[in-house]
Amino acid sequence: METKAVIEPLAQPLKEKILRQINEQVMKCYQCGKCAAGCPLAGEMDYTPNQILRLLQIGSEHTDNEVLSSYSIWLCLTCDTCHSRCPQEVDFPHIMDFLRGEAIKRNKIHPKAKEIIAFHKSFLESIESNGRLNEVELTMRYKLKTLNLLQDIGLAPKMFAKGKLEILPHKIKGKDAIARIFANALKETDDE
Repeated sequence: METKAVIEPLAQPLKEKILRQINEQVMKCYQCGKCAAGCPLAGEMDYTPNQILRLLQIGSEHTDNEVLSSYSIWLCLTCDTCHSRCPQEVDFPHIMDFLRGEAIKRNKIHPKAKEIIAFHKSFLESIESNGRLNEVELTMRYKLKTLNLLQDIGLAPKMFAKGKLEILPHKIKGKDAIARIFANALKETDDE
């Protein structure tokens, strides 16, 4: 009996996946550095926005892994400063959002990003359950995920006293529409 070798196709470089899925062209970047110069968090990043784009342009397995496991993709505020300054109109915040999703799918999350992801998930869970954000619920979910139970505990009484926190969440009308939005988003994620 003859056995045939199965040849695995090479993984698609991230730059091609970005082009195909979100229609952004990382190759348009010519490294002027305006994005990095305007980024409020560039000093905290392991790779500045233009460096992320350069790594994506190289498109090797190594550089793609460097991008996905970087802390920079989690620090991006999506403030749009880079996009507004870019002479080539590269929508870097859109690319960063895509990269965060890809890093989660491939389990390449930077260790420092665990709390950022916990906050993100807590935020979305609060909106999914109420139709809008409830700060008390968000805080409780986040504290339970991170186990930072006593961090900032002195702020709550002051915020309650000023009427900044509502104990009970406000429900919205048409919560079924929110449920459909979340279901469609999960379906799109599964289809990719």
